[in-house]
Order: sequence, then C-alpha cells, then structure tokens
Amino acid sequence: MAALDVPATALVEAVAVELKKSSEIKAPAWYGLVKMGPHAERVPEKADGWFVRCASLLRTGYKSDGVIGVRRLRNKYGGRREHVVSHAHHVKSGGKAIRLALQQLEKAGLMEKQKVGRRISSKGRALLDKTAAVMEKKG
Repeated sequence: MAALDVPATALVEAVAVELKKSSEIKAPAWYGLVKMGPHAERVPEKADGWFVRCASLLRTGYKSDGVIGVRRLRNKYGGRREHVVSHAHHVKSGGKAIRLALQQLEKAGLMEKQKVGRRISSKGRALLDKTAAVMEKKG
C-alpha cells in the first residue's frame, strides 16, 4: 500500500504519532511562543503541532520524489496575509521551523541531505508506506 493511496490528513496524523516515539525529534522550546510565519495571526494551538509539521514535511518529500529545499517549502507553508487598506497577498512562511524540522528528520535517518536540498530516505519512505498499510487494514 502506497502512502499516496490514503487520505493525506489521516496519514500525517498517524505518522505524527510515530514520530512522537522517536528520540531525535523534539519540539523546540520556542515552538509554542512564536507564529509560524507573518501570515499567521496566532501561535500554533495544537500541542503536537511540531510532529504534525514534521510528518507533513516527510509526506511532501515522498510526494515530490525529488529534492526539496527550504525555499520551496517556505512557499508551500506560507499563506494569505490580510492588510487593512491594501489587498491581501501570499507571503512565505518562516524558514527556521522548516529548517530545524528537516534537520531533525535528517538526524533520525528519515531524510538525507543532497547537494542542493534534502530527499526522503528509504527509511522514511518505509515508515510512510508501513503506516499507510496499517491504516488500510484498519479500514
């Protein structure tokens, strides 16, 4: 069962539970104190939001099947910024959280560094496929 055959939200939540068990992946101390970008109005509400972000990055690497970098991911996780007078437009997300999450995934062996970015490793691909297979069996 491939990871792309199950709903993305359910897969990311299930992988986040698996990532919580890992000793290499920990939410930074500042995670609950800062917004994730200039488009966000508030800090993240979910306590396990860091693990969900890491799982989402892992799935993005699986889906792209190529090299992903912080610049492209900042665009992906960015959002619409509202202004009082002028029109709203898209702004990039903050890069520190994405960079730190990628470094932690790399340390856990789920991503591997390339010359110009990062690529999902065979261990990361196996984690997503295994989690998708378990989800498919549960129904």
